[in-house]
Amino acid sequence: MQIPFLQRLQALARPTVDKVVPAGSSPESVAAEQLLQQVLTGLPELIGAAVVQIDSGQTLASYTTAREFNISKVVGFNAEVIRQQRLAMQALLLPAEEQLEEILITLQTQLHLSRLLPDGRCFLYAVVDSRDTNLGIARTVLRTCNA
Repeated sequence: MQIPFLQRLQALARPTVDKVVPAGSSPESVAAEQLLQQVLTGLPELIGAAVVQIDSGQTLASYTTAREFNISKVVGFNAEVIRQQRLAMQALLLPAEEQLEEILITLQTQLHLSRLLPDGRCFLYAVVDSRDTNLGIARTVLRTCNA
């Protein structure tokens, strides 16, 4: 039996795919949405991407092509990776000019890139299929999009 209300409710429970979704209407979320649009222009074969606040792990805007890829859950863990890497760098007593720029996680079929944005409070997270996307191209696109 087709019940319109239940169908709408089920649709709300699933993540939106193939569309950049801002977390709100704040200027920060709007800027994050525009940044993800730039990334999509350079990497149309993205599996997922997000702009995330490092301290809170909150997503400002996200994009995914797969319903089973829960980007909101994943970015919180990646924010923690960045926080821990910053602590490790402090423990190494590196010079002040040494700043964390990006973290790359390579899997058999995927590349996960986290690139810190110039404000130092947010990062750009992108997942690509390593069979479809060259690492050098992905890094260049993320580097040019964070301006």
